[in-house]
Amino acid sequence: MNDNASGFAAAAQPIAAQSVIHTESDGLAVGTIRLAVGGQEVPVYVARPAGQDKLPVMIVVSEIFGLHEHIVDVARRFAKQGYLALAPDFFIRQGDPSTLPDMATILAKIIRKVTDAQVMGDIDACVAWAGENGGDIDRLGVNGFCWGGRITWLYAAHNPRVTAAVAWYGKLVADPNPPGQPKHPIHVASTLTVPVLGLYGAKDTGIPVATVERMTVALGEGTSDSAIVVYPDAGHAFYADYRPSYNAKDARDGFARALAWFREHGVG
Repeated sequence: MNDNASGFAAAAQPIAAQSVIHTESDGLAVGTIRLAVGGQEVPVYVARPAGQDKLPVMIVVSEIFGLHEHIVDVARRFAKQGYLALAPDFFIRQGDPSTLPDMATILAKIIRKVTDAQVMGDIDACVAWAGENGGDIDRLGVNGFCWGGRITWLYAAHNPRVTAAVAWYGKLVADPNPPGQPKHPIHVASTLTVPVLGLYGAKDTGIPVATVERMTVALGEGTSDSAIVVYPDAGHAFYADYRPSYNAKDARDGFARALAWFREHGVG
C-alpha cells in the first residue's frame, strides 16, 4: 500500500509547526483502500504492523476537517501500538473541508449534511473489512475527536460489539437537532453497554462544563462503566498538535489514558 492522504485542512490554520508530531511508517504497512458503501467509494487510510494479523482493530474518527495529515498520523500512532487502524474519509459525498475558508462554512456546507446513518454505515463497512483482513473484531476500539467524539459515543450505542471507545471533546447536547442527526450522546448515555472514556477540557467554550456534568449524571444511570475526565487547563481540540489549541501536557496524558482504557477493557 502507498502512504498517501490529503494535507492539513486550510480552515485549521495557522499550523503550530513547532508542535506537529510526525509518526514514521517504518515497521508499518500503510496506505489507502476504497470501500464500496451504498454505491459510494469511501477512501479509508489504513495503518498496521507489517506482516501481522489477528490484530486489535481501531477506528479513528476525524474532526470536522476530515481525513488530513493529523488524522492519518493518529492512525499510525495506534498502529505503532499494535493496532490495525482505519481512518475513513466520512465527507467524501459532501465535499473536501480543506477547500472551504472557515469553520462556519464547513459546518454549513458539509457537516450539517452528513447524516448519522451514513456515518454508522461507513464505520460498519470498515469493521467488516477489518474482520476479513487480519483484524480481530472481537477486540474493536473506536477513537474520535470533536465531531468524531460525538460520533464515537453514538457508534458505541449503534454497535454493541464495540469493545471500548474513547471520545475526545465530542459535543454532547445540541438544540435543535440538525436533519439526519436525531440523537446526541446525552440521549444514549443511560442505555450504553460499551465502556466509553470521554476526555474534555474545562476551558472548551463550545462544550460547556455543565453539559459534561449532565452527561456524567446520565452515564451514572446506566451500566456501561463509562467515565469522563475533565482537564482544568485544556480547551477544545487540546490533542490537535497542528493547531494553536494544542496542550502538550494534557494531550500526552489523554493519549496515555486512552491506551490504558483500551488495554483495561480488552482491546489492546
